[in-house]
Amino acid sequence: MSSGVSVRRGVLTEEQFSQLFGEEGDDDAAPAGSLWERVRRRCSCSAEELRRALVARVPVAGWLPRYKLRRWLLGDLVAGLTVGIVHIPQGMAFALLTSVAPIYGLYTSFFPVVLYMIFGTGRHVSTGTFAILSLMTGSVVERLVPRPANLNYTSGLLEALEERRIGVASGIAFLVGIIMVAMFILQLGFLSTYLSEPIVKAFTNAAAFHVMISQIQNMLGLPLPRFTGSFTIFKTLASVFKALSMTNIAELVISCLCLAVLLPIKEINTRFRSKLRTPIPGEIAMVLLATGITFASNLESRFDIQIVGQLPAGFPRPTLPSMEVLPDVLGDTVAITFVGYAVSVSLAMIYAEKHRYTIDPNQELLAHGISNLISSLFKCFPNSATLATTNILESAGANTQLSGFFTAIVVLVVLLWVGPLFYYLPKAVLACINVVSLRQMFLQFQDLPQLWRISRIDFAVWIITWLAVIVLNVELGLAVGVLFSMMTVICRTQRVECAVLGRASNTEIYRPVQQNGKCSEIPGLKILSYNAPVYYGNRNFFKEAVSRLLGLTQEKIRKREKAQKALEEGRADDISIIENGIANPVYLPDRDVLDSDSGPEDIKSVIVNCSGIIFIDVAGARLFIQMCIECNKAGIRLYLAGCNDSVLKTLKCSGLMEHLSAQHVFVTVHDAVVYVEHTTEALDQKTSTVWV
Repeated sequence: MSSGVSVRRGVLTEEQFSQLFGEEGDDDAAPAGSLWERVRRRCSCSAEELRRALVARVPVAGWLPRYKLRRWLLGDLVAGLTVGIVHIPQGMAFALLTSVAPIYGLYTSFFPVVLYMIFGTGRHVSTGTFAILSLMTGSVVERLVPRPANLNYTSGLLEALEERRIGVASGIAFLVGIIMVAMFILQLGFLSTYLSEPIVKAFTNAAAFHVMISQIQNMLGLPLPRFTGSFTIFKTLASVFKALSMTNIAELVISCLCLAVLLPIKEINTRFRSKLRTPIPGEIAMVLLATGITFASNLESRFDIQIVGQLPAGFPRPTLPSMEVLPDVLGDTVAITFVGYAVSVSLAMIYAEKHRYTIDPNQELLAHGISNLISSLFKCFPNSATLATTNILESAGANTQLSGFFTAIVVLVVLLWVGPLFYYLPKAVLACINVVSLRQMFLQFQDLPQLWRISRIDFAVWIITWLAVIVLNVELGLAVGVLFSMMTVICRTQRVECAVLGRASNTEIYRPVQQNGKCSEIPGLKILSYNAPVYYGNRNFFKEAVSRLLGLTQEKIRKREKAQKALEEGRADDISIIENGIANPVYLPDRDVLDSDSGPEDIKSVIVNCSGIIFIDVAGARLFIQMCIECNKAGIRLYLAGCNDSVLKTLKCSGLMEHLSAQHVFVTVHDAVVYVEHTTEALDQKTSTVWV
C-alpha cells in the first residue's frame, strides 16, 4: 500500500525562505578580534593538536600503537612474505624495462616499501616497481643515454655507461618526489580525478602492448636498439622482423618453456584465489630453476645467452642524483608523476572501499613523494603502487601496512646475501616474467562491450586513448586521452537540451513532457529546465534554446514595443480628449491592443528551473539579465526557481535584481507555479483596462 504525502504551507520566495530559515547575521562579516589575535589563534598549538598533526603526517604513529597482534599478525606475515618473494623477480624484470641493471630493481623493491609503510594510509597497498612507470622511465633513459649497437666495450666503459643510465633514472625519481611533495603542500590531490576510469584502463592496456613488444628482443636474444618517440611499436616490430634470422634458438626455447609454465600458474592463481591461502610463487621458482640450469649447463658460454651478471651484495652509498639532467627530463617527469599518483590513489581507494576504511589522497601524495625522493638517493628509479603485488597482498590476507615490513625483510635478505647467486639468471626469463605480469591488463578488453552499453562517450574515450598510446608514445598518448576526455565533458555541457516541464495531474511533480506524455503543460505558462552550468562556453546555445521554446524573436519584441508605444500615445490622446469633454468611440481597451498579435497559445509567463544549474559565470549572469529585459519587452513575466546559493549570489551581484523583482525568485518550481496561477486569476478579475 503506497504512502501519501500532504504538505500545507505558504508560497515561499528565496527572500522569505532566507528570512525564516537562514543564518542570523552577516555571513561575510570578519571574525572578531584584531588581525594579530586572529593570527595568534590560528598559529597556536596544544599538545593534542600536535599529536593529531603527527598522526596525520606520519600515520604509522597512529596505527602501530593500536595494532592487534593476535588478530592481524599472521595475515600480515604471510601476505608480506608472499609479496616479498614476488618482488624479487619482478624488480629485476622491471629494471630491464627501465634500461638499467637488475640490481637497481631490487633497490627499488626495498626502500619504497619501507617508506610507504611509515607515511602511507593504504593498508593493502604494495609499492615498488611498476611496469608502466618503468617503461616510461626507460624511454627517457634510452633517449638521453642510448646503448651503443656495438657492445664490445671494456668493463670500465660499460660500468660508466650503467652509472650514467641509473643517474638519469634516479634523477627522474628525485624530480617525481619533489613534484609530489610540492603538490601535497598545495593540496593538489584532486588532480588525479582527471584520469577517469576509461582513460586509466585504456592507457594501462595500451602501455602493456609497449611493454610486451619491448621484451621481444630479450626473449629472442636479438641485440637490437630500443626505440623511443612516436610509432615505437611499429619501429620495434619492423626491426625484429628484419633480424629474425639472428634469433638465438637457445633463448627462444627458454622463453617458450617459461611462458608454458608461468601462464598456467597465473591462470590457476586467478581462478582459485579464494581457495589458495597464498598464490603459487611461479616467478621465483622459475628464477631459481633457470639460474640453476644455466649454471650447471654453462649455457651462457655454450649458446651465448644473455645473463644478469654480477649483483653486488649490500646497499649503495646515498648520493645525490645527477642534477644536470633534471631540465632535460622535466616534461617526461610530469607525465610519470601524474600516472604514478593516479594509479596509486586509484588502487588505494578501491581496497579502502572494499575493507571500509578511508585514505587521505593528499597524504598519499606526501607518502609517494617522500618514497621517490629518499629512494632516489639510493639509486632507485621511479616507483608507485603496483597492480599485481597489491592484488596478491590483499588476497593473501594482509590487514595493515605492517605487511610491508615483512616484504622488505625478504628483499633485504636477497640484497645482503642471496643476490650474487642470481649471476647466471638468463635475461629471457625476466622478459617472460614481464610479459606474464601484463595478463591482467590485457583482460581489460573484456570491459568494452559493457562500456558500449553504458556510455558511448566513455567508450570513445577508451578507444581514442588506446589508439593514441599505441600509435604515439606513452606520454603523448596519455595527454591525448586526457584532452579528449575533457573535450567530451565540455561538449556535453554545451549541448545539453533545454527541457519543457509539465505537471503530473494532481501533484506538485514536474517532469519533461517529451519523456512523460501524461505530464501536461499549464496554459499560458512555460516551465524550462536546464541541467548544466551556464557559462561562456554554452550561453549562446542556452539563449537559442530559450528563444526557440518561447518564440521570443526580435520581430515579436519589436511588435510588442510598437503596440506599447501606440498604447501610451492612445492614453495621452484619451486624457486630452476627456479633459476637453469629448468621448473616443474608436479607442480599444489596453488588453486588446497588446493581445492583437497573440496566438491561441500565447505565453504570458515563464519559469526557469535553476536546480540543475550548478554554477554560472559572468557571461551567464549577463545572459539572464538580457533574457529578463527581452521577456519584459515581449510581455512575458520571468520567474526563477530552485537556485542554489552560489548561482543566486552571482545573479544578484551581476545586477539581475534591477530588472527582476525579488518576489519572482522562488524556492521550488511548484511555489512559482502556484504564484503565477493565483496572479493570473487576480488579473482576470480586474478590468481589462489595467495592464501589468
